[in-house]
Amino acid sequence: MCGMKHDMGGSAGVLGGFQAAVQLKLPRKITLVLAIVENAIGPDAFRHDDILTMKSGKTVEVNNTDAEGRLILADCVSHASNSLGGVDVILDMATLTGAVMITTGKQHAGVLTKTRVMEERIFKAGMKTGDLVYPLLYAPELLKSEFSSKVADMKNSVKNRSNAQASCAGHFIESHIDESYEGDWVHVDMAGPDSTDERATGYGVALVLGLLEAPGFC
Repeated sequence: MCGMKHDMGGSAGVLGGFQAAVQLKLPRKITLVLAIVENAIGPDAFRHDDILTMKSGKTVEVNNTDAEGRLILADCVSHASNSLGGVDVILDMATLTGAVMITTGKQHAGVLTKTRVMEERIFKAGMKTGDLVYPLLYAPELLKSEFSSKVADMKNSVKNRSNAQASCAGHFIESHIDESYEGDWVHVDMAGPDSTDERATGYGVALVLGLLEAPGFC
């Protein structure tokens, strides 16, 4: 896994933003959910064709073991949407796909959200903080079939890599949000701006603070 030291950039970004928000004593209730896992071969590792039962209760057929991050994030958003009280916004952030760099480039993260209000809010936060973002195509009704499985509720990776792959990955995560959840959700794929020349940039910390309207970041 050489060159992958920065592949936990999403966790680092939300952790840094959370820590800064606490230190700034922002008058907001925020909860950080981190799923810290080891990505390694071993006797307990999942394999191609395994069928996993997710925290959401949905089943996933593994057709790509390299699409592992979305499995962890899916459990995180499921937990946030049905096990925490008073949640009005769920944000997930990850170096999820290489495809996002084809869509939004190296300087912008791709963001996927179901409401225009949330899309505009995070775009403005990116412009003000310098952690730039740009919207991805939101079309679950058109892209859901990419994950079709004959033996599970879905597969974990697309069948057509040229069909809005970064959006598809976000929709996979979204599909595990509890149906009773009525708040906003935003997915941030920051595989582009999270690093430069194999060194982390710190992307995500300022974006989180911008969304929280911290002094100096809004």
